[in-house]
Amino acid sequence: MTAVDPFGRLEALGLRLPEVVPPVAAYVPAVQSGNHVYVSGQLPMIEGKLAATGKVGAEVDPDRARELAATCALNALAAIDALVGLERVVKVVKVTGFVASASGFTGQPAVINGASELFGEVFGEAGRHARSAVGVAELPLGAPVEVEVIVEIGD
Repeated sequence: MTAVDPFGRLEALGLRLPEVVPPVAAYVPAVQSGNHVYVSGQLPMIEGKLAATGKVGAEVDPDRARELAATCALNALAAIDALVGLERVVKVVKVTGFVASASGFTGQPAVINGASELFGEVFGEAGRHARSAVGVAELPLGAPVEVEVIVEIGD
């Protein structure tokens, strides 16, 4: 089990877990295999609606995209909690972030820091993880960012 109280940390940050975002295609939000939970790519959905559309570096400001990446991470936490319980997370293992990037935009790592920093704030040292931040031409529904995560869980 995690040494920190993720729910207490979320509350201290003024955040609450949203409802799990329903899949937009043929997949499930998260799946457990052994002691790992694999969370499907999460879009920046708020109350069932995409919070923004467009390419980062054009229609979407990089600072706004960073906030949207944190929203994606919060949605991932909701998927983990619904499947196994957030209190069972012992380590955030890997984060992959996708950024719909305007031509010439190279700030993907700073954008995905929004997700990485949220995981660190919620789980402390256990929130430190391996990561990829990738620029892509398009994302589902025109989203500017998408985040997927793998966490290790305990009993």
